Amino acid sequence: MAAPSFHDGNALAGPLSAVFAADITMAVRRCPGCGTEATVAALHVYDAGLAAVARCPHCHDVALRVARHGQTLWLDFGSGGALRFRLDGES
Repeated sequence: MAAPSFHDGNALAGPLSAVFAADITMAVRRCPGCGTEATVAALHVYDAGLAAVARCPHCHDVALRVARHGQTLWLDFGSGGALRFRLDGES
């Protein structure tokens, strides 16, 4: 069975820009499962139309679920984790 294809985390830029004023794809996430630190842009995003699941690029744990229903955007950070974003634009 072939592995499902995915996009990188930049696929989340559009939906997340409705909530975050800054470019969220540059935020760094520490995976609670494996400890890997990676930008949102590095996440593996599996898109299913109105919803997407973003997974850790190292251990593949769920990092974020994004779903749109009408004018409502749902963000589910699943197992936790945290996003770190530098407001001065530095990485």
